[in-house]
Amino acid sequence: MRTGSEPVTARSALRARFWLSIWGIVWAIFGTAAFALVGRIGWAIACGVLWLVATIDLSIVLRHIRQGPHYQPGPDVPPYRPPENRGP
Repeated sequence: MRTGSEPVTARSALRARFWLSIWGIVWAIFGTAAFALVGRIGWAIACGVLWLVATIDLSIVLRHIRQGPHYQPGPDVPPYRPPENRGP
């Protein structure tokens, strides 16, 4: 719900999330391979799960970047009225 107190120039840090996801994927791949070679299967699975999470995050970030900017109401648009509580 929009309250009217949002910053006018607020932006999402999608590019930062993109690079952090890449960084996480690289280290998760390295960790998965290293732990698998050493025989630490539990740690290899943990790194594999982290790899999966970072890959899903990267795909979501790329989708949002491709969508481009969305309409945001300007300062001349009043805040939405809160929903009225309707009793039973």
